Amino acid sequence: MLDPKTIEIIKSTVPVLEVHGVAITTRFYQRLFSSHPELLNIFNHANQQKGRQQTALANAVYAAAQHIDRLGDILPVVKQIAHKHRSLGVKPEHYPIVGENLLAAIKDVLGDAATDEIIGAWAEAYGVIADAFIGVEAEMYDRSERQEGGWAGLREFRVDRKERESDVITSFYLVPSDGGALASFEAGQYISITMSIPGEKYEHIRQYSLSDAPGKPYYRISVKREEGCGDDPDGKVSNYLHEQVKEGDTLRLSAPAGDFVLDRGDARPVVLISGGVGLTPTLSMLNALAEGSSRPVVFIHSARNGRVHAMKRHVEEIARANPRVSVHWSYTRPTEQDVQDKAFDHQGYIDAEWLKKVIPSESAAYYFCGPVAFMKAIRKALSERGVPAEDIHYEFFGPAGSLDADD
Repeated sequence: MLDPKTIEIIKSTVPVLEVHGVAITTRFYQRLFSSHPELLNIFNHANQQKGRQQTALANAVYAAAQHIDRLGDILPVVKQIAHKHRSLGVKPEHYPIVGENLLAAIKDVLGDAATDEIIGAWAEAYGVIADAFIGVEAEMYDRSERQEGGWAGLREFRVDRKERESDVITSFYLVPSDGGALASFEAGQYISITMSIPGEKYEHIRQYSLSDAPGKPYYRISVKREEGCGDDPDGKVSNYLHEQVKEGDTLRLSAPAGDFVLDRGDARPVVLISGGVGLTPTLSMLNALAEGSSRPVVFIHSARNGRVHAMKRHVEEIARANPRVSVHWSYTRPTEQDVQDKAFDHQGYIDAEWLKKVIPSESAAYYFCGPVAFMKAIRKALSERGVPAEDIHYEFFGPAGSLDADD
């Protein structure tokens, strides 16, 4: 627990963090990687270059300062971040390093405004917050290792099958190289892959949603090949997986993690909405619901066109076999062949008006995933329909962001 004076000081810094938060976290990462370059083996370099990680950390620090007198309110966020930390292999010994560099970054950016009193208060607050993360993550590490088929750290998996799903998405079927049991997971969770790419100084870690239902003798990930645009280069890991990794090759995986999962205690209808490769967690959910649930399901997917639309036939087969499942396709830029084949139900971006036509009732659990702009539009459309915030669930690919319209 923090004393009232510390809480008062932390809260007084909230306006400053709102203005200078990203500058502080940018300086923090500069200091961190300069003094501990080995941590570049953990962090996603692309997210660093795009500024996404800096913004996500700034938002987390700002939220912690806002709620410093009631940290229990941000426990869901702590758990969400802790899942990622456990998947990446963040350990208790990393937290003092982070704290030292974060406090130094605050001093660097704010200068004399960061008085000894303020730095002291933030040092005390950081200790409490770090202890919360360490405790939650310790439970996650223990649970992951102790479950049947579970493991700690990284485990080698063999690529049993590699299957092209569309012009840009390929699936990889992964089985344990040691022939041992396979840990179960919740539909919607992800795994981390740690890769050593020839010519690269540091290892790269990427998190990919598991795209099939639990209970299979394999894990399946379905990876979009990220093509560069403008100043953004091609995705190093996704292109390496597509172009270099072959059937029979070995990949190193962490155990499944993530809190974007179906609430199995909810008997209401489920609405699954995805854009692009955001299809992967919602497809896992659909497969799980088709195999072991009587809940009605509305499955909505947005793609550019039929050439990049993955797993379409599979989803339509599920719908034909399950009258309680309805499927709806939205193409933003359909090809002439798509138009001729009547391959989609809606042209353009998904909006509230079209959702009203394809979703029979607002009383449902909503899960969606896709590009940030897509998710902002979906959240806005659902809110306009009067869907309560507690019924809306979503996941960012990469560092958490905001779905507020102005962000």
